[in-house]
Amino acid sequence: MKILLVYPYFIDSRMDEEDISAIPMGLFSIGAVLRANGYDVEILNAYNLGRKPYRIYQILGDRRPDVVGFSILHANRWGGIDIARMVKKVNPATPVVFGGVGATFLWDHLLTHFAEIDYVVRGEGEYSFLELIRFLESGASSIPTHIDGLALRKNGRPVKTGDRHPVADLDQLPMPADYFTFQHVALTRGCPSDCTFCGSPAFWNRRVRYHSADYFVTQLQRLREKGVTFFFFSDDTFTLKRDLVIDICKQIIERHLEITWAAISRVDRVDEGMLKWMRRAGCTQISYGVESGSQEIRDIYRKRISDADICRAFARTIGTGIMARAYFIYGAPGESDRTIQESLDLLARIRPLAAIFYILDLFPGTALYEAYKAKNGISDDIWLNRIEDILYFETDETLSQERVLEFGRRLREEYFASLPRFARDIELIDDSQLYPQHADFLSRLALTFSHGDYAANPLIKENLSTAVELFERSLQYHPDHRAFWGLGLVYQHQGRFDESIDILEQGIRHHADSVDLHLALAHSLMRRNRFQEARQCLEVFDTHPQAVEQIILCCRLMADQPAEKEWTKHLHRLTHQETAGMPSPD
Repeated sequence: MKILLVYPYFIDSRMDEEDISAIPMGLFSIGAVLRANGYDVEILNAYNLGRKPYRIYQILGDRRPDVVGFSILHANRWGGIDIARMVKKVNPATPVVFGGVGATFLWDHLLTHFAEIDYVVRGEGEYSFLELIRFLESGASSIPTHIDGLALRKNGRPVKTGDRHPVADLDQLPMPADYFTFQHVALTRGCPSDCTFCGSPAFWNRRVRYHSADYFVTQLQRLREKGVTFFFFSDDTFTLKRDLVIDICKQIIERHLEITWAAISRVDRVDEGMLKWMRRAGCTQISYGVESGSQEIRDIYRKRISDADICRAFARTIGTGIMARAYFIYGAPGESDRTIQESLDLLARIRPLAAIFYILDLFPGTALYEAYKAKNGISDDIWLNRIEDILYFETDETLSQERVLEFGRRLREEYFASLPRFARDIELIDDSQLYPQHADFLSRLALTFSHGDYAANPLIKENLSTAVELFERSLQYHPDHRAFWGLGLVYQHQGRFDESIDILEQGIRHHADSVDLHLALAHSLMRRNRFQEARQCLEVFDTHPQAVEQIILCCRLMADQPAEKEWTKHLHRLTHQETAGMPSPD
């Protein structure tokens, strides 16, 4: 059978598509189980196809899948419904299966109101879906009520089968990296916390299962061999088992994977020793759910952490050279100017180097959503409206949209205005083993201020001066390539060409093979009319097209027409070779 697994589009646009563009890990795991059992599986990332239905029809027509499965995160629910209708138009006999956290909590609603959905896989889906595929392949005329973990129609009414026991040993699952390439990985399934805004407690029943360190690192290694160098460790809380985390870090180092990665944790589940190992193994960022500076609101969220926990975790994380990112949620029950000020006061104490501010949403499967339904006497039929979510303030007469948006404006403006000071006030632990990592950390952050997101943010002032200070501080720890390069570029931007030449020449003494440093140096030399020196510094990279282009420019500026002609021929040969080596278009 040919099986198409679909990650549907969202109906609301995003300022940053990166938030929604990654295929959920579950689809890769299900795809791996199916491929390991001999099935023809393709995964379609349709997150950006909401305005291109013709493209979806074309894919369905070309691939002619026998079964189509959908990963539903709730906010992409309507995208899944839309595409399911397209599937039925192309071939009404094609079974449509919904799965994922969104479908798990709304199985009755979906099967009641949307005839194009034939089955829902509830909870952990690998083996429920595999057994369903085998059943469909058999051509049986009955309904598969014997398969645990499903919801379906019986006599026209939605029913669910028995609950499926979770996979006891996660290492027994086929390794998705054997079949697919991706960046999001997870050590665990589940979370022991009970946050009221999160669906994890109901989905996983607050139980946590773990892969072994060997399985997890082997998957990283196989993906690294495919060219993936940066990973998102997308566990709810990566650091639950200290010894396991340290074992993973040691294996990453011992296997010389040379990767970088970001993780998610809780402020009460990290310590300095663990953080040092994480940093040495390539961790560059940890995101923490702070949620609010108000203990009252954290209590509403059942976020059982204290200000002391938060301050300690941020100081230790930043101290080891890991960017500490804070998640805040605003627009909560009881939110006020006072609680927003408490959040701002906490931000000033913890000095996060990145922060994300969300308006509180209500989603099926969360305690806050269930409380909302009970209080207002409504049913899941509210989701018949073509909406992605319900904003909490829409259900609370004490909060207006204007007031909540003002809360968000205050948080963002005051945070970003303070960010340069937070960056300058970084306190790193004095551990010589971490000096190269400290330099890397500071230069990464500096580049964000000089050329990255913070450079483009109008709320952040003193971008370049902050970047210069961070680059210079980086070089006090280690001759970091990025620091030399970034500082040279900033000096160029500021018109400080002699200083740019000096710092780039220092960098080249440490990183003689760096094309980027030589290109930057050549640019500064040319701005000082030192064309012959610029040409000479680039001639060692005569197989690099960009370097050759700059050599040609030097020849032109020196009025050396014979040399310009020869180098132009050389560039033509290079680009012709590159074009000849490219695969032909489809």
